[in-house]
Amino acid sequence: MARLSRRFLASRSALTGLVLCAAMASGRAATAPTADVDARLSRVEALRTKDHARFVEGLDQFHRDAVTLSPRQTWRLRYLDGWELNFEGRYPEAEAILRDVVDHANDDSIATRATGLLMNNLSLQGKYAEAYAIATRAAETLPAVTDPVARFVLLANLSEMLTFAGQTSLALNYAKMMEASTPAGEPPCQAYAQKVVAMEGGRELSSTSAELLNAITICTAAGQPVYANAMSLILVDRLLAEHHPDQAMAMLDKVAPSIEASRYFPHLVGLENQRAQTYAQLGNESQARAAALRAVALSHPGDVNEWLRGAYRILYKLEKAGGHYASALSYYEQYVTQDQGYLQDASARNVAYEAARQHFLTEKLETDGLSKENSILRLQQALDSKAVETSRLYIVVLGLALASIVLWMVRIKRSQLRFKRLSACDGLTGIFNHQHFMTESGRALHVLEKRQGQGCLVSFDLDHFKQVNDTFGHAVGDAVLKHVVEICKSHLRRTDIFGRLGGEEFGILLLDAPCLQGSVIAEQLRLAFEKTPLVVDQLTVPFSASLGLACTEAVGYDLAQLCRASDAALYEAKRTGRNRLVTGDTVNADVTGPFSSNPAIRWESV
Repeated sequence: MARLSRRFLASRSALTGLVLCAAMASGRAATAPTADVDARLSRVEALRTKDHARFVEGLDQFHRDAVTLSPRQTWRLRYLDGWELNFEGRYPEAEAILRDVVDHANDDSIATRATGLLMNNLSLQGKYAEAYAIATRAAETLPAVTDPVARFVLLANLSEMLTFAGQTSLALNYAKMMEASTPAGEPPCQAYAQKVVAMEGGRELSSTSAELLNAITICTAAGQPVYANAMSLILVDRLLAEHHPDQAMAMLDKVAPSIEASRYFPHLVGLENQRAQTYAQLGNESQARAAALRAVALSHPGDVNEWLRGAYRILYKLEKAGGHYASALSYYEQYVTQDQGYLQDASARNVAYEAARQHFLTEKLETDGLSKENSILRLQQALDSKAVETSRLYIVVLGLALASIVLWMVRIKRSQLRFKRLSACDGLTGIFNHQHFMTESGRALHVLEKRQGQGCLVSFDLDHFKQVNDTFGHAVGDAVLKHVVEICKSHLRRTDIFGRLGGEEFGILLLDAPCLQGSVIAEQLRLAFEKTPLVVDQLTVPFSASLGLACTEAVGYDLAQLCRASDAALYEAKRTGRNRLVTGDTVNADVTGPFSSNPAIRWESV
């Protein structure tokens, strides 16, 4: 999976830990015991997503009254304390309580509920390995679960976790099973909401999707404001994506009182973030800035999520448009931190999901192997008179075991190849690194040669780049490199191969481009570098590049020869004054770029 959409993460955060908990609350309330304390606990528990303020008051009343509780009632109250902490976004505190309940509660139903909530809590904290290990084992136990409420909880949890891992087709199947397994007498709000979340993860929704609009209507009618608010925020996101800011603002104004009343942490942050985006689309910069700052202020230190990413992006754009370059750079750095954290988080989820699956398959393989060996021993003892048949059966079993091991090894190899692909890009600029650029270029040239196409290799090096680092520091130097990459991407075609060869040197392989076309593209890049300085911290940082170009028409398709020819042209461009393009087959001829009367780069204040 590449990158999950913002709208999916929003909906996922809005429902984490609620689907499985609310289902259990309603189910237990319907069968509440007759004892006074159990009845009070059931009434309080049933209010969690319907009237959260009264739920908090009920918990506080239990703790103030110091009622004598049985061991089961004590663990049930402690579980509700963990649920409330998770609802408020205090995830580490909630984790400690839930682990205590799972490890020590003497009631299987309470321990099961705590396990389901713990799974979601761990995923919210980025502890994906443990979370998906629990989810993988839970999927295996599903066929054996016959209790309606327990089955509903398990299906909800599996759909939630698989959506978050990007397995949206499986998640949608579990959501549909969840809808069919809704306990008797309960509205289908939670199942509808989970199905919408799975569809949103698969990018299947629009602002007019019947599933989304029905979920809002059903959850509102069922008195489930938290679920209705989650669906409404997804609708706002779709309206913004379709550029209907007026409708989006009307929806935000409608759900804001309910969100502020429930005090559900992800919804509070999401509300301000979407307000900022809506105001930005409406052109109201002051309100957009205020809403984005409120979203930032609501977040906890160290938070990395899609809401913060969107808020910092809006703040960066507003400050840049207003000419406040120092604050714009600060917000841009925060945006980059959130963006990189988002990508790393998505990768970590995928790796954790695959690792959990592989570990489970390995354990299952070992268990199956032991079971098969026991079967073989029993057959040998019972069928001594049929040695030939027994030997054949043994060979078949060994063959199956060997095939299973081979399949397991193939899956491990595929995981290793996936990790290898992650190492193909340069950490600073995000383009191919030197090794991967050379590998991909060699493969592309081989294909190009077979079909007699033409191509050009462009090597370019930033002029006087050391002076940038010495004058402004390496942070500005890194910003220049990223700026150069963005300029190149805007001029290159999708088929071109672009990589960082080291330091300030880059390489571009232009496929299906004759020498003349390659020269035009390279000269356009040189002019773009010269005319597009980096503006940072109230300073204009101009830069230029020397470019060397080698064409397959003159040099051939061998990558090493092309590299030597383009490097020779690059060195000739630098020797003859920099900020120019030289082609590999005319190294001694006049260069195409202009000679500068003063080779030193000048720096001007904005």
